[in-house]
Amino acid sequence: MMNHTLKGLCNLPAGTVITGKWHHQSYKLLKPLGHGANGAVYLAESAKGIVALKLSDNSEAVTSEVNVLRRFSKVQGVALGPSLLDVDDWAAPLMKKHISFYVMEYIRGEDFSTFIRKHGKEWVAILLLQLLSVLDKLHQEGWVFGDLKPENLLITGPPPTVRLLDVGGTTLQGRAVKEFTELYDRGYWGLGSRKAEPSYDLFAVAIIMIQSCCPIKLERKGDGRRQLISIIQADVMLRKYQTVLMKAIDGKYKRASEMKQDLLAAIGRPDHSHSKQRASQKTVQKSRRSKQRKRGKARGVLETALIIAVLLCAYAVYVYHQVLP
Repeated sequence: MMNHTLKGLCNLPAGTVITGKWHHQSYKLLKPLGHGANGAVYLAESAKGIVALKLSDNSEAVTSEVNVLRRFSKVQGVALGPSLLDVDDWAAPLMKKHISFYVMEYIRGEDFSTFIRKHGKEWVAILLLQLLSVLDKLHQEGWVFGDLKPENLLITGPPPTVRLLDVGGTTLQGRAVKEFTELYDRGYWGLGSRKAEPSYDLFAVAIIMIQSCCPIKLERKGDGRRQLISIIQADVMLRKYQTVLMKAIDGKYKRASEMKQDLLAAIGRPDHSHSKQRASQKTVQKSRRSKQRKRGKARGVLETALIIAVLLCAYAVYVYHQVLP
């Protein structure tokens, strides 16, 4: 249940100015971007432009998230998350206590689900290839993202590029995952523990793909594994990636790069279900044409017989008149 202080942090009015106690930087809140168990995130205006600012009454959580962002910034060649810009405390006048906050780069873009709805399911596999590259870097640094879900994936661009948001669930490997969302959690599906290891994130990647292609609301009903297999086999697109998805669901991948390699191979394979469908359509069309030809021949024979009958009648009449005196 949300405590009184956190509730207050989630309802700050637009125009509120946050000034750091130590660095004396000021930030004017513009609108809320979201909130979670450890704080609230706002769009804010600063001397350096638009930023994202997270406030929390849990200083330990802030320290942990700041450390993650700092580690992210040291990884070369890939943007794992938003850049860290400032860390400070705010003397909240109405709360009579110091509130920890940090300031991040504000990344403009669309969340994963919105992008897929606009551009089509064909983008799911392409974007997940990018995500697997990012996760592989993160895992090599000794972390697991934990709370991996479409809401924490932002698509920037052009070209469309996946970025991770909300590092609150990021956990050192070997520990228990700090934050998770049931639908993307293998423990919820009865398919593994909540130990922070690469396979935990890769299970979530599989569920993201299934959820993105599944037209109904996804929730566990009975045997989780059997249910997921049924959903995969019922969808034309998911069937193409069934082997990859089931290996991720069963925890058989040790590294994100392994899943990426298999996903890339599956993308390159021809879709036999479409081939069979096209072959079936061709067979039906061929059968129809054959029937039409047979009907055409039958009509031709009937028409010929009618013409001969008419000619014979006409000839009989002619002969009758010739023989009359």
